[in-house]
Amino acid sequence: MNRRALQHLIALFAALVSATAQAGTITTQIDGVDDPLKAAVAAAAEITQYEKQDVSAAQAQRLYKNAGEQIVKALEAYGYYNAKTDGELKETAQGWNAIIHVRPGERLAVGDYTVEVPSPAREEKEVAVALANFTPKAGQPFDSTAYEKSKAAVQSALFSVGYLDAKQTVHKVEVSRSANRAAIALKWDVGERYRFGDVIFKGSQLNDGVLDRYIPWRKGDFYSQTRLLRLQQKLVDADYFAIVDVQPDKDKAQGNEIPIDVTLAPAPRNIYTAGVFVDSDIGPGVKGSITRRWVNGRGHKAKIEAEIAQREKMLAGTYTIPLPGDNNRAYNFGVAYRDIDTETVQSDTLRLTANETRYWHGWNRTIGVNALSGTYTVANIDGSSTVVYPEFSLTRKKMDDSAFVRNGYSLSLDATASPGPSTRFASARADATWIRAFGDWQRLVVRGSLGAMEVGDFDKLPPELRFFAGGDRSIRGYAYQTIGPPLPADLLPIALARCASGRSGTDCNNLIIGGTDLAVGSIEYQYFVTPTIGVSTFVDAGDAFSGFGNYKTHLGTGLGVLWKSPVGMVRAYLGVPVNDPENRHGVQLHLIIGPDL
Repeated sequence: MNRRALQHLIALFAALVSATAQAGTITTQIDGVDDPLKAAVAAAAEITQYEKQDVSAAQAQRLYKNAGEQIVKALEAYGYYNAKTDGELKETAQGWNAIIHVRPGERLAVGDYTVEVPSPAREEKEVAVALANFTPKAGQPFDSTAYEKSKAAVQSALFSVGYLDAKQTVHKVEVSRSANRAAIALKWDVGERYRFGDVIFKGSQLNDGVLDRYIPWRKGDFYSQTRLLRLQQKLVDADYFAIVDVQPDKDKAQGNEIPIDVTLAPAPRNIYTAGVFVDSDIGPGVKGSITRRWVNGRGHKAKIEAEIAQREKMLAGTYTIPLPGDNNRAYNFGVAYRDIDTETVQSDTLRLTANETRYWHGWNRTIGVNALSGTYTVANIDGSSTVVYPEFSLTRKKMDDSAFVRNGYSLSLDATASPGPSTRFASARADATWIRAFGDWQRLVVRGSLGAMEVGDFDKLPPELRFFAGGDRSIRGYAYQTIGPPLPADLLPIALARCASGRSGTDCNNLIIGGTDLAVGSIEYQYFVTPTIGVSTFVDAGDAFSGFGNYKTHLGTGLGVLWKSPVGMVRAYLGVPVNDPENRHGVQLHLIIGPDL
């Protein structure tokens, strides 16, 4: 290596050593503003991205010099148009410390304010709400983020009610730094309002015209984005399709009528389910079902389900005929066989059902007729009956989150009556649950049930139609359906003789027959120690009885553990009776898996 090359190499090495010696970490201090402005200016200043990184002296100088302009520009979005910065870049043993003082000044206020949307568009509810909520208005601090959001909300509202050609003809904000004022001027030309044209379904496996029942408008009605979304949701809820895409086809509009294209793809025709479960009322078991999403081209549906548990066996089938209209109306026909063997009741029954269901004034309404026939043993007394009775029911649910309800309620009302042939009766029942969260970690759950009936020959009434209390969803601390009026004294010798013979499947220490009246109330406090694990305490009280003079309060209390599992809420309770009138009950484990409402 010659002398000159060696000199160049040494000089290069010296320069590298010198540059390295001058490198160091940089830290930044920003004052004069508080959050959220402080977070905004820190994010806008490039120098903060190099925090505690190695930079050269030249880099440090460049980053510090640019930071002031970047901060001033960022503050303009929040209405501070006269902001100033100063400070210093200090060299430290570790590198550099950038100190930046921010003086945002007085915030820009809105002076002249004009937002014009012509009538009748401005009177439409969605547009009127967007205009009323527009910010900033005259006299308010100017905020460009809020301004852009409000402007977009008006444009979206115009589109949603059918003004698909709406456009801004004037859109400007004039800023006077000397007066510290902003003048807003916005004006829309909305054009002609569109109406719904033909709805074209593509890819459906059902007969032509079947899906028309889900269209929540008539041809010629004003276009509405809300109704468009409602159609999409109805088609999803119908459960025929794996893909549902609803789009207006503006390119093919005829005059002011816009056709709606609905692109569909069939879902798998059959749904198969199977699983094991644990239920402290009826014991562990297995269950399964087969659902036919569509039986034929008219969209009829069918389902068969079976359940085998320790104390109950069930086989049922339903056939559903969806009907025209936007209220989810349908005819339903069903048959169900049920074998029950609990501490108080053994029964084999067959039920036939025919009803009409629909969404009605905010409720899910059912009107139908049932035929129930079978044999049963209640408190060791055998019986049989056939009852035909109409049924009317209303159910309503409202909740913020079906997986974990923070605020919500459910309410159900049911009325039945029959002239015979086994016995005449009329019955009514109401059930309600109310859930309210307090803060992030606490919930209160209040539940209640009331029932009453008039009956001719109570002994001829199937146990499924009588009132019992006790169990997971009734009075915890008592086993399933173990609360009710006792066997009449004239029948007691027969029942006790059967107990003595060993032929009884009934708990001979708890010979109850069910009642004609029901009153149950519950209150539960829940506290979540983690986002998914909670503990609770509860008090349940009530009775199943016949005649208010025979009411006896059965009180149960205890503790519970709650788990928000991936498959839903899991609740385990230990309940004990308090001052048990019959002194026949002990500690009970109650396990509930499923939604809150």
